[in-house]
Amino acid sequence: MQLVSILAPIIGYLCGSIPFGLLLTRAAGLGDVRSIGSGNIGATNVLRTGNKGLAAATLVLDALKGTIPALVFARYGTEAGALAGAGAFIGHIFPVWLGFKGGKGVATYLGVLIGLAWQVALIFAAVWLAMAVLFRYSSLAALVACVVVPVALFFFGHAQYALAFALMSALIFYKHRANIERLRAGTEGRIGAKG
Repeated sequence: MQLVSILAPIIGYLCGSIPFGLLLTRAAGLGDVRSIGSGNIGATNVLRTGNKGLAAATLVLDALKGTIPALVFARYGTEAGALAGAGAFIGHIFPVWLGFKGGKGVATYLGVLIGLAWQVALIFAAVWLAMAVLFRYSSLAALVACVVVPVALFFFGHAQYALAFALMSALIFYKHRANIERLRAGTEGRIGAKG
């Protein structure tokens, strides 16, 4: 079990650090996605290329790179699953291949949640959707959903996961600090807004 606890975050990190957004846009001949929009490698920035299919594929793959290691290592126990999931999440945000400059982590966060506690993943999705419909800010929807998740995990009897997701939620807030400033200033772009 000690070996599993060592391997889980390492393998999770390596899975999470695969920059699917960058790989897909380059393969499609669209260049380096880091040179447009926010400069991130996530699905939101891939969408700025105008290719919805690539953005959707990036979203799914970024989620799966969290789900798969979390599911595989959860077979060895709660701690191993949480370590693998957290490793994947950290890998996405700080990928070794890109000088530790990656995405904001929301899709991978959700992917890990699907692997470890799918019921709470449904709550995340419901909160995100409700906030997105009400306010039309993707960043705000993600931030509110990330506040709800650790609380929901605790009430669903996943106290060990709740702490891990509280830490991951804090990191998502850190990565969204520019979005938070724009939300405060009223300059954050709304979902579906042109330009």
